[in-house]
Amino acid sequence: MAEFKKFNSFAEAVCEGVHNLDSDTLKVALTNTDPTATCTKLSELTSAITSGFDTMSLVKVSSGQVGGVYSYVPADLTMTASGAIAAFRYVVIYNDTASNKEVVCYFDRGTSTVLTAGDTLKLNFDSELFTLS
Repeated sequence: MAEFKKFNSFAEAVCEGVHNLDSDTLKVALTNTDPTATCTKLSELTSAITSGFDTMSLVKVSSGQVGGVYSYVPADLTMTASGAIAAFRYVVIYNDTASNKEVVCYFDRGTSTVLTAGDTLKLNFDSELFTLS
């Protein structure tokens, strides 16, 4: 997976109780427009793709803190397109449980991709999605 890029609002939203990362559902959105770090919610993303796959939800493997460092670890995710998927370059993680669908982070895949029905997109998180300290 490409480099983790945190949205600026995420740290404040965690501290103010917007996210409960132990129980909230984190999902994937795709876009071909570079998200800005100042984006706070899903509706601010240009042309976000939030459907068209068999699943777009992360499955949490574990979360918790050790020595004052919190880690959120999702399982790798394989998403199969149910139809044609428009060009996208950025993978955005957002909180589907939060009332405003607040954004967490995004990854730049480096190049735009178009998928057809049956194509898969595999997201490998390499261990934790992120740590907070």
